[in-house]
Amino acid sequence: MGRIRRYFQESWSELKKVAWPTRDQVRNLTVLVFVVSAAIGVFIAVWDFVFTEVVKIITPGAA
Repeated sequence: MGRIRRYFQESWSELKKVAWPTRDQVRNLTVLVFVVSAAIGVFIAVWDFVFTEVVKIITPGAA
């Protein structure tokens, strides 16, 4: 039981040392994640459309 208690005390001690981000940093990084995700989604959608059209041209009767 003493080992478990020591584990939680040490864990709490380590959590006090963490440099937590500010509210502004969290907001800015969240917006960045959304923007990058949207950009990658658009990139993939464009290439998917291009490859689909190329396949339709190559195999006109299959689609």
